[in-house]
Amino acid sequence: MVAAGLNIGAVLRERVLPVVLGLAVIGGIWETAIWAFDVKPYVLPSLTAIFGATIDDLPMMLTALQATLYEAGLGYALGTAIGVGLAMLMVFLPPIERAVMPVVVAINSVPVVAYTPLALIWLGIGPASKIAMVTLAVGFVILVNTLHGLKRPEEASINLMRSFGAGPLTIMMKLRVPAALPSVVNGLRVAVVRAVLIAIVSEMLGAYAGIGWVIFQATQQVDFLLVWAGVLTASVASMILYLLLVWVDRKLVWWQ
Repeated sequence: MVAAGLNIGAVLRERVLPVVLGLAVIGGIWETAIWAFDVKPYVLPSLTAIFGATIDDLPMMLTALQATLYEAGLGYALGTAIGVGLAMLMVFLPPIERAVMPVVVAINSVPVVAYTPLALIWLGIGPASKIAMVTLAVGFVILVNTLHGLKRPEEASINLMRSFGAGPLTIMMKLRVPAALPSVVNGLRVAVVRAVLIAIVSEMLGAYAGIGWVIFQATQQVDFLLVWAGVLTASVASMILYLLLVWVDRKLVWWQ
């Protein structure tokens, strides 16, 4: 019990407290800038006005957030599965890496959102196009991180396992996967924020629901408070997901 209490206290000090302090500083600068430069509300509304608009439209925001998180979550899961699976396949069969990796890099050399119009044409304006875009964005991050991690073990360690009769699958599961875990979890942490971002941007280009759709509609109606309410809702959701992945990182990669 004492150890658990100390662990929670350490997490609060190391992870939560810096975030709270950072937000407090940003909030202070925000409000001071509005007061000092007499910024008009339609340019930069006060934080109290943004919080008030978010509370007033909370049911709509939660409904929109549910749609966005569905798209981001499913795309995140698919991208992770494809990225990890393809990385393992490349390690098993190096010719596949030499053939596929240049194509993957070429596709991702263009901002992912540039493919959104094509996704909307091919898959429609519904969730499928957003899920595809998130899958593409997340898959690349996970693939690169996983491949780097799987190649981390030294050749001497691999040869030692082979000398004891270990096959490629045993080496993969007993040596390569544990060595890759820190890189994979780091990729998951980076990709979770990217997943939400890509889902929102894709919704802004064409959707029936979601935070991006709310922001786009509010912009069309010149309702800047609603725009900021959407931004705040998305930011809070992304921060919670990121902190959750940080917690998972500490649990899975406890030796780092």
